[in-house]
Amino acid sequence: MYSEIQRERADIGGLMARPEYREWNPELIKPKKLLNPVKASRSHQELHRELLMNHRRGLGVDSKPELQRVLEHRRRNQLIKKKKEELEAKRLQCPFEQELLRRQQRLNQLEKPPEKEEEHAPEFIKVRENLRRITTLTSEERAL
Repeated sequence: MYSEIQRERADIGGLMARPEYREWNPELIKPKKLLNPVKASRSHQELHRELLMNHRRGLGVDSKPELQRVLEHRRRNQLIKKKKEELEAKRLQCPFEQELLRRQQRLNQLEKPPEKEEEHAPEFIKVRENLRRITTLTSEERAL
């Protein structure tokens, strides 16, 4: 029974019409295989070449590019830094340590020399003072 099915298939293959271009008729134009635009692109060829070279070297396809590794490393560092800051904030919630910080800030303010009023003056007043000094210096030089 199985052999009968195979015979029928062989007969069907023989009955199917073959394309005329395979008969080497010189009057007919032979069709050409269409190019895949993706495979024909230069970037695809370079990528394929790079993958082949990596495979020959033994580098895994699963290995990540350098940029991705750097970005993941930065993200990991940011998460670690954020967790440290959260722990520091929780640690500073203790009332005793808060009071110590307040005292330290007061001591730092007392140790700093008092700032001059000129530093808090607007910019145009500072410039005016500089101009006055320059004009007085030039008038003194004229007198000499």
